Amino acid sequence: MLAAAAACPCPPLLVPEVARGAAHEMDDARSACAEALDALAAARPDRLAVVGPADPAARGAYPPGSRGSFSGFGVDLTVTLGRGPGGERPLPASLAVAAWLLERHGWDAAPVTGRGVGQALAPEHCAAAGRELVQGEERVALLVMGDGSACRTLKAPGYFDERAAAYDAEAARALGTADTAGLAALDAELGYELQVSGRAGWQVLAGAGRGTRLTGKLLYDSAPYGVGYLVARWS
Repeated sequence: MLAAAAACPCPPLLVPEVARGAAHEMDDARSACAEALDALAAARPDRLAVVGPADPAARGAYPPGSRGSFSGFGVDLTVTLGRGPGGERPLPASLAVAAWLLERHGWDAAPVTGRGVGQALAPEHCAAAGRELVQGEERVALLVMGDGSACRTLKAPGYFDERAAAYDAEAARALGTADTAGLAALDAELGYELQVSGRAGWQVLAGAGRGTRLTGKLLYDSAPYGVGYLVARWS
């Protein structure tokens, strides 16, 4: 069963060592993520499942203790997703950011597992994955990593698209109100066109949270680099 959930963005710029001189620009986002993790810990889950976008080779399950690195971003920094023996595969960037957030938080509330999902995963398969993650009597907390559109401004990674703000606004509304139907209804094809890395994860959350009585709160909604960053908690 789903005991609590949080949605956080996953840009490596959340990590100050990666952002370097611009680290302060993400201070508010980091604070919001910390508040979201506080809510997860307060739920006293039996397990924390972390979901984030991943390339084909990085999709699938990651056991507790899986390791990731920010060396690809020019930083000699390694992170570990929870405690355990780990596995052979390195964490994808989204789960590495999650591991950094959890280490910064001092997470010790429950064992942590990870799962990388494809950004083009069909909504019905996202929902099925969400139901699978929380099936049984175990109290599961879900941390979903992912960004909104990358097309909010002319300097955004995906350039400007006039449809981007409305897409992000609907995602923010659904996340902030724990509206599983609203998340499930997000347009997958449009999300792909707008480079929304969080759409699949949000729809995994929709599947996991369907039928629960969790309430949501939107903690952060901004696009400082032309990319929509959202933070929300469900408890």
